[in-house]
Amino acid sequence: MDDGTNGFPTSSNAADLRREADWWRGCVLYQIYPRSFQDSNGDGIGDLAGITRRIAHVASLGVDAIWISPFMTSPMKDFGYDIANYRDVDPIFGTLDDFDALVAEAHRLGLKVIIDQVLSHTSSLHPWFVTSRSCRDNDKADWYVWADPRPDGTPPNNWLSVFGGTSWEWDSRRRQYYLHNFLASQPDLNFHNEAVRRALLDDVRFWLERGVDGFRLDTANFYFHDAALRDNPPLGEELRSEVMASRNQPYNFQDHVHDKNRPEVLTFFGELRALLDEYGAMAVGEVGERIRGVELMAEYTTGSDRLQMCYAFDFLSGNMPSPAAIRRTIERFEEAGPGGWACWAFSNHDVERHASRWTAGGRDTEKTLRLAAGILMTLRGSVCLYQGEELGLTEADIAYEDLVDPYGINFWPEVKGRDGCRTPMAWEAGEDHAGFSAARPWLPVPSEHAARAVDAMETDPGSLLHFYRRLIGFRRGHPALGRGAITFLDAPEGVLAFVRDVGSGEEGPGERLLCVFNLGEEPVRFDLPAGLDPQALDGHGFAGRREGAGIHLGDHDGFIGALSPGAHGFGRI
Repeated sequence: MDDGTNGFPTSSNAADLRREADWWRGCVLYQIYPRSFQDSNGDGIGDLAGITRRIAHVASLGVDAIWISPFMTSPMKDFGYDIANYRDVDPIFGTLDDFDALVAEAHRLGLKVIIDQVLSHTSSLHPWFVTSRSCRDNDKADWYVWADPRPDGTPPNNWLSVFGGTSWEWDSRRRQYYLHNFLASQPDLNFHNEAVRRALLDDVRFWLERGVDGFRLDTANFYFHDAALRDNPPLGEELRSEVMASRNQPYNFQDHVHDKNRPEVLTFFGELRALLDEYGAMAVGEVGERIRGVELMAEYTTGSDRLQMCYAFDFLSGNMPSPAAIRRTIERFEEAGPGGWACWAFSNHDVERHASRWTAGGRDTEKTLRLAAGILMTLRGSVCLYQGEELGLTEADIAYEDLVDPYGINFWPEVKGRDGCRTPMAWEAGEDHAGFSAARPWLPVPSEHAARAVDAMETDPGSLLHFYRRLIGFRRGHPALGRGAITFLDAPEGVLAFVRDVGSGEEGPGERLLCVFNLGEEPVRFDLPAGLDPQALDGHGFAGRREGAGIHLGDHDGFIGALSPGAHGFGRI
């Protein structure tokens, strides 16, 4: 790893791309939820050695990097998102040696390694909090957000927790309340304290020194709070959504302008970016916000002293979005931050899998999932795939007695929580628990998932798995899809059409592509705008075809064609 190549092969254009300082721009990430990827020691819980065992499957997809959800020391009240030690591996996942082995194998296979950093809060068992709550006069006394009660003993303001109830918890030792935006066992750090920020940056450096290539920043817009602790204003019912919590939960009754989304966060992003730049590393921030999440993404990623990229929840909830909704979201981002960069995803470990959401109402599952992949892989931005997405895994229906997610248990049955998207990966259709573990897994493996196991799809050249490999390879072979600008075109109802354009330069001689997708359930014709003369391309897996001055698309189908650089009527964004 000391030869200047960072462990990557030197013989391919793909490896050359990954060695660039901005390798993350246009990359494809693959999210691994370690509890559910592969169990290597027979305890029913996935671990780091299991990831190392199965990582060749991820590399075979052609992705650029893996993102590993939290594996650090934790009491697991929120399954690793409550960290008690930022510098060690929880024993259920293995050891630091196991992590180093995983990084080495990932790099050998040409994969970057991104790890989750949960910086906004810690576990209540973290030594920092144990000290902070012990009294009001110690060196960590102001490391968390403490506040006196109102005269009547109630919490200092009206802020609410995402997981239900007030976001303030009374501590009898300090006779004060502390802030927690999630579980009461997840106290929020006080980012207004410079010593806190320095300590967190030191913990980030620890992992950079171990060879990680970047970080996914959990709840990045929650880092700072209003120092004056002002009440949040009410939110109109018409603006409530399912993005951060159930529409019926009081959390959605407020406009969260004071307990998150604070402008002070840009200070910390600048400090973090300076550290990341020392190592050529990157960060992708999670923006959990409904009203102006896209605008915050742009604000957080515009400029060399901020994060490299962010993602929000616009495509992570609800049924299949309309072409107008997709266009509106992307154009909002482009307008708010032309120099910013987005990372788009349709599924992750916190939301219902889009294989279920997008096919609601009886849509053809296989066609819909291919369509979703095509859209995701051609939009401007980077891409994040969630484990099992390439298999078409649906949201699992978990019985109440099998639930482990505190959010789901708390709000069941109206809200079933996050267990349905966190069930184990299916590797071998004929093995117990689909090859995930020899023991009973921490969550059950649905029979319908076992039928879609990796080994079953490997033997079928027409499977969704092979479709993903072809599509990712197609994306990698066309620089316009990786880094090019995007211009949307007016199209019939149900049709999404846009041009991707990258100019000549280091990427090559320049390239322009026309991408058209039919999100409807009936065939449709897209009439080509004057000046566009696309030549159909192969290798992406869609069957749309050119017919004279139009494109014919079957239901849930797509077309990708090459345009002459500088085609009439369309300038670059």
